[in-house]
Amino acid sequence: MQLSYRSRYEHALRFAEFLERAQKHAQLWRDTYRLARVPDEIVARAAAVAGQWHLLVMVEDWCGDAVNTVPHLARLAERAPNLDLRVVGREDNPDLMDAHLTNGSRSIPVVIALDSAFVEHGWWGPRPSELQLWATTVGKTMEKDERYRYVRTWYARDRGRTTLDEVVTLLARAAERDVAA
Repeated sequence: MQLSYRSRYEHALRFAEFLERAQKHAQLWRDTYRLARVPDEIVARAAAVAGQWHLLVMVEDWCGDAVNTVPHLARLAERAPNLDLRVVGREDNPDLMDAHLTNGSRSIPVVIALDSAFVEHGWWGPRPSELQLWATTVGKTMEKDERYRYVRTWYARDRGRTTLDEVVTLLARAAERDVAA
């Protein structure tokens, strides 16, 4: 089955609308967004990516990984003239979620990179690769409270930097493949 990315994107929420509707962790979402700062060099790298790009982000407001990553991406999309970001719910889009599983799991957030024609060129998620590797190895052996404490500390130290870098790298590689094709 072909997924209609254009329709989903056009009906998706802008980040500000998502933020207004968030119920779980609402204050944390607002605070993370308010404090999110995107380094100028990452904005420059994103702006240098050829073409217009749509980031379709699958989230739920209860997701701790999403609250620590998506606000930074929203700030990037505000500053890079060739990026736009919209948000859809995982629960409302099971077919979209099932097309972007992480090791067979419905892990979120998922950031789908769409070009100006709404063709998918890859996706990122559910967390920065370093943290994902840790979560699937060392993190699995830890008690839940200890694991969550580690993850919160990791995100606090990283300040969205790794997420921003990985998503911009994804876009740059997609644009390079487009040019080479």
